[in-house]
Amino acid sequence: MLSRSIVVQSLRSIRDRFFDTRRQRNEQSDGQGPDNDVTGPSLDNLPVDMQFLIMTFLSPQDLCRLGGTSTYWRSMVRDPVLWKYFLLRDMPLWQSVDHLSVPQVKLTGSAVLDDSEMQLDYMAEYLRVCPACRNQWRHQPRVFESVTSFFQSLVPVSEPQFAMFGPGLEQLEISLMNTIMCSSHVLPVAGPPQRQIDGIGSGISFKYKDQHRFNIATLYSTNRSARERARLEHLSLRSKLFVYEEDSESNIPLSINPMFNQVCQAVNGFIFVVNAETERGTDRGWEEESAQIRVILDPAVGAVSRPILLLSCVSRETADRHRIPCVTIAHQLQLSSLTNPWMVRHLET
Repeated sequence: MLSRSIVVQSLRSIRDRFFDTRRQRNEQSDGQGPDNDVTGPSLDNLPVDMQFLIMTFLSPQDLCRLGGTSTYWRSMVRDPVLWKYFLLRDMPLWQSVDHLSVPQVKLTGSAVLDDSEMQLDYMAEYLRVCPACRNQWRHQPRVFESVTSFFQSLVPVSEPQFAMFGPGLEQLEISLMNTIMCSSHVLPVAGPPQRQIDGIGSGISFKYKDQHRFNIATLYSTNRSARERARLEHLSLRSKLFVYEEDSESNIPLSINPMFNQVCQAVNGFIFVVNAETERGTDRGWEEESAQIRVILDPAVGAVSRPILLLSCVSRETADRHRIPCVTIAHQLQLSSLTNPWMVRHLET
């Protein structure tokens, strides 16, 4: 995270350059230039740190309006350091990010911007990816509506089928599937659970807006007793969905288990459930999950146009127990390198 002092320093240098340039122009025109400071009761006359404080309370739309009031404020509002600060500050709060809205700029919290970063339009990037800006003229859907709308926009099939898998299905204290099945006011169950894959999977039909049916095949890593033991003892499981290198202890998959090829080829999209609890473990887990996503999206298994939705789930979110931001999940799983449409979305379980 950029410190406030760095942003104020950048804004102060812009202010100094602005008034130096204006004084030089005035001196060239009539030989007399005004003092460096603005006079009179004006927002322009406030100290730079106060101006920055005011800007931190403004919405992106209001900041743009402020930039249109004068050449001075246009210079201040266009500062790339200011908008990089806003990106780093606000991204952890965003409820979703997808393949169209993921930031395409450097987002390290370095104290200063190098020459290449100063050429980047952080303001335009913020306005492109910020949910408040993207959804300004759109109806704000509830979480489940956002999830289903994402698939509905990408999958034209009248009754699509999706395969759901991932560690968030098994590692959390509260079952996501139980939660979904009990949310009849949002997603009524249109068909009873039916055993599809012996030992590790089952299928459920849901209805969306009482019109559109869709099916979810839940693919677990192994049987229920092994999953429960692993959760209680914090063990790492090798998922039966994948094939691994022989005689290796690595959990990085090489390919899909042939017995699941037909299932993965038949579905119209995937749902990957992420354990988004901050206590989830080491970076090794991210590497394994990223590999799982790439194996299951292998073009040899199905069309590259099939979308994948990543649900960011936690058992419960409290003051001392936080959720990993969506943008961080997208970065850790290297989703920007995927050719498939994708979305990461927070979901309460």
